[in-house]
Amino acid sequence: MHYFQYRDRALHCDEVDVREVAEEVGTPLYLYSHRTLLRHCTNLHTAFGDTPHLTCYSMKVNGNSTILRLLAKEGIGVDIVSGGELYKALRAGFPPDRIVYAGVGKTDAEIRYALEEGILSFNVESLPELEVINGIAGRMGIRAPVGLRINPDVDPKTHPYISTGLKSNKFGISSARALESFKWAAEMPHIEVIGIDAHIGSQITTVAPFVESAEKLAGIVGSLKREGIALRYMDIGGGLGIPYHEETPPEPSEWVEAVLPAVNSTGLKVIFEPGRAFVGNAGILVVRVLFVKETEHKTFVITDGGMNDLIRPSLYNAYHEIWPVERTHADPIVADVVGPICESTDFFAKDREIPRPERGDLLAVMSAGAYGFSMASNYNARPRAAEVMAREDRFTVIREREQYEDLIRGEES
Repeated sequence: MHYFQYRDRALHCDEVDVREVAEEVGTPLYLYSHRTLLRHCTNLHTAFGDTPHLTCYSMKVNGNSTILRLLAKEGIGVDIVSGGELYKALRAGFPPDRIVYAGVGKTDAEIRYALEEGILSFNVESLPELEVINGIAGRMGIRAPVGLRINPDVDPKTHPYISTGLKSNKFGISSARALESFKWAAEMPHIEVIGIDAHIGSQITTVAPFVESAEKLAGIVGSLKREGIALRYMDIGGGLGIPYHEETPPEPSEWVEAVLPAVNSTGLKVIFEPGRAFVGNAGILVVRVLFVKETEHKTFVITDGGMNDLIRPSLYNAYHEIWPVERTHADPIVADVVGPICESTDFFAKDREIPRPERGDLLAVMSAGAYGFSMASNYNARPRAAEVMAREDRFTVIREREQYEDLIRGEES
C-alpha cells in the first residue's frame, strides 16, 4: 500500500498536491511519501515478532540521507556494499554494530575503514577476500567479524540481471564448498566467524525460493555445529518484491511465516536485508510533457525526464505504471513514453495506453523509489533531478537539483 492517491482530479502524495511540488521545484523530480516509508518500515521491522532479529535496510536501492536518518531513528540496521555507503550510514546515525558489509569487490582501504569503525560483520564473498581481510586485521592487531556468503544455487524466478543466488552468478561461495570454507576461516588467526549469509536475488514475488534458500542455510548450520563451529546469526538476505503492475508479492508476515521454521531450527539470530520493499512504492518520478510526436508508425510522448533519471525500463525492460498528475477526460492513445536522451533505449514505457497528454502536462512514473535516483547519471550532461519528501501537508527538498556548474565540478579548468 502507498499514499499516492487522487483527490478530485489531482494526484496527491500524503496530503500534498503533486502539481504544487512540480511548480515550485521544477521537473524532473523524485517525490517520496513519508507516510508510506513509515508504514513499510513498521511492517518490515516488526515482521519477525519475538524472534531475535536485525532488519538491515539495503542502502543501494536509495541512499538519500534524509531517508537513511529516518530509518536509523526507527532502529533499523543497514546493509552496505561500499566505503561510500559506510560513510553515509555513519553520517546518518546508524550505529556500527547495526552495519553489515556485503559486496564482491571490497578494496583494502574499504576493509580497513570498516574495521576501524567496528561494524557488525563482513559478508565475505570469496576465499581470496577472506585471506585479504585476515591479513589486514592482522596488521591492525584485531580480529575481523565475518559471515560467509553461500551461493545456494536457488532460482529466484526473477529477471536474470537481478538473480544473485545461482551457481552461474558471481556472488558467494558454492554450497558444495561451504563446510571446508568455514573450517578454513575458523582456523585463521585474525578472523572471527560469526555468521552465514545468502542473497538469491531481487524483486522476488513468491515465498518458495526464500524457503529453499533458508533451508539450505539451516542445513549448513547444522553441519557446522557438528564440527564444533558455532555461529551467532543467519543472514537470509533480501529481495522481497513489490507490486509494479500485476505482481502479487507476499506480505512480510506471509514471507516470515514461510521462512520461520528454517530460521528457528538454527537457534541463531536472523538478519534480513530488504531494500525495495522499504522504498519502492514510496517514491515517484514526476516529469513534464515536452512534445507529443506522431509518425505514420507510432506516437511518442516526449518528456523532460529520461533514462539518466530512471534507467530500470531501459536496463531491465521494467514496467512502471504511468499516471497523469491531473486526471483528464482526454481520449486514450497508445504511445511510447520517452525521454530526451540520445539513445533508442531511452523510454519509460512502450506501446502504453494512456490518456492523451498535452504539452506541459505532468506525468507520474510510479513505484520509482527504489533503484531510481540511486542509479541516476549525468549522461548527455544532464543535471540529476531534485528529491523531495512529502510529510502530511508539507514538502521539503531533501536533495537539491544539480546545476550546470555541478557538471564540471572537479574537472580541470
